[in-house]
Amino acid sequence: MLVLSRKANQSIMIGSDIRIVVIGLDRDQVKLGIEAPRHVPVHRFEVFEDILGATVGKASAEADNPA
Repeated sequence: MLVLSRKANQSIMIGSDIRIVVIGLDRDQVKLGIEAPRHVPVHRFEVFEDILGATVGKASAEADNPA
């Protein structure tokens, strides 16, 4: 894992087309802005896990009940 320190209004780049900007800091929260192409999905991790679980569950159900 790469660990970086950034201050408010500073950013990091992922590749040449994804930019993560530190919007603000408030006690134990960091607010981030994410600029990415529309074709790149951006989700909070817990939402991503739900999506991944639903996809795996659907694939498993389809494997158990072939048409």
